[in-house]
Amino acid sequence: MNNMEAVYMKTDKPAWWRFGHVWLLIAGPALVIVAGLVTAWIAISHPDPVLSEDAYRQGLEINKTLRQEADRSLMPAQQARNHAATPADAPVRRAP
Repeated sequence: MNNMEAVYMKTDKPAWWRFGHVWLLIAGPALVIVAGLVTAWIAISHPDPVLSEDAYRQGLEINKTLRQEADRSLMPAQQARNHAATPADAPVRRAP
């Protein structure tokens, strides 16, 4: 090996792992892999419950019941509002 080859082989550059930008580039995909593993662990350890065959129909029935209860709870407020808008000396109209 002559003197010229020795100059080219000798480097003063630090190793690749000593650069902060390299770790910044490695951190992104590594974080995604860790997040994927955590997500897989959560999905496996806490499975979703299986719905019954008529779950959609049951949901519609529940919504119908809740809607009826909400209408009933507003009924006194609607009567009071309508009564307050009627003047006291107004004639009462009755249906035939």
